[in-house]
Amino acid sequence: MPSNKEHSVYLDKDKCIGCTDCIKRCPTEAIRVRNKKAVIIDEKCIDCGMCIQVCKSKAKKARADTLDQIHTYKVKVAIPAPTLYTQFKGVHNINQILTALKHIGFDDVIEVAKGAEWITEKTKAYIAQADVKKPIVSSACPVIIKLIRSRFPTLIPNILPFISPKEVSAKMAKTYYINKGYNREDIGVFFISPCAAKITDSRYPETIEHSDVDGSIALKDIYIPMLKALKEVENDYAILRLSSNKGMFWASSGGEVRSTQIMSNVAVDGVEDVIKILEMIEDEEVDNVEYVECLACKGGCLGGPLTVENPYVSRCRMEKIARSHHKDKKTRHIELDVASIPYHWEKDLTAKEVFKLDEDIKEAIVKMEQLEKIYEKLPQIDCGSCGSPTCKALAEDVVLERANILDCIFILRDEVSHLAEEMVELVDKIPRSIQ
Repeated sequence: MPSNKEHSVYLDKDKCIGCTDCIKRCPTEAIRVRNKKAVIIDEKCIDCGMCIQVCKSKAKKARADTLDQIHTYKVKVAIPAPTLYTQFKGVHNINQILTALKHIGFDDVIEVAKGAEWITEKTKAYIAQADVKKPIVSSACPVIIKLIRSRFPTLIPNILPFISPKEVSAKMAKTYYINKGYNREDIGVFFISPCAAKITDSRYPETIEHSDVDGSIALKDIYIPMLKALKEVENDYAILRLSSNKGMFWASSGGEVRSTQIMSNVAVDGVEDVIKILEMIEDEEVDNVEYVECLACKGGCLGGPLTVENPYVSRCRMEKIARSHHKDKKTRHIELDVASIPYHWEKDLTAKEVFKLDEDIKEAIVKMEQLEKIYEKLPQIDCGSCGSPTCKALAEDVVLERANILDCIFILRDEVSHLAEEMVELVDKIPRSIQ
């Protein structure tokens, strides 16, 4: 297990084969290969889970809670991400899926989609204000918040200052059962997560003092138990759904703007494309846009690293579920006291300095000059053979004494060739004593 528990993503060294797939795909260049094993630079990691998705040897994992841990609480409440609804072939009934959650051990289910509906209405009211900085950037994806803090700190004022639907639903669950007479410590709220970043966000929230989520279970870890439970409740399920399609759509790319019905919007999915649009916003190249929905995973949360189904299949399935619900609007109503739930951030976001070369500005300037000189010597083809993702990253690693310039196979080849030429010259120089 990793030493730094502030990240959910970690490396299983026993499974790592030292390939360079992960270092090439990491959007923040947070991974290196050293001594035939990948190494994660904690301060650069944003828990996006890209490495989990691309690792063929399954060496990258996410630290999640287990289903057994729910039994430490008197009341066990699941708050499933709407992505869960799309994972099961041939199942288009959300009430069946929610009943299956109760069948595997939970006492109740409060959907994250319900929290998304609440945030949808608050977002529409916020955007209507004249004095907010635009374009407003969605705050639903914790990866994007980490990315902006580290790479685009000037855009922090643009972020929608609302807690995530996950946190709203967790607060709904806690408030509901406290009002029924239970003590807070007896209520266990467990998030069914499609990604590692939301697990990290629940454990170490950046915008609130503490999370009301008591545990996070990876969606893929309950997939098999859910398959069995779904068959058992196929013809005997309860009406448990609280949400409408509006909240469910948040799991898909474009779902936020679809639900809020904001006309002047941009919806971007995939962290590489998100970086491009954030660069454009920073350079003031985005005109007449009020709201920017940014989701780190391709396809939105449907493409999360802890999911099972293909995101494109999931999107198709979500549309079928939506059509099914449109015909059969069976939902339940319970008093959730949403009006009392705080939804604004409790803490201000600050820039996270992860790319500086030195604390001392003068030393940093010197090191930057060294970095540029080293970079000029490198082939600048970004092959990754050295264990760093790019030649620029290797130059940085050399300056920070995390690598040697001879780690570059091209520099090493030239050095060996030069030494070989010198050896030949020395051989030709016969000592006078034996001439």
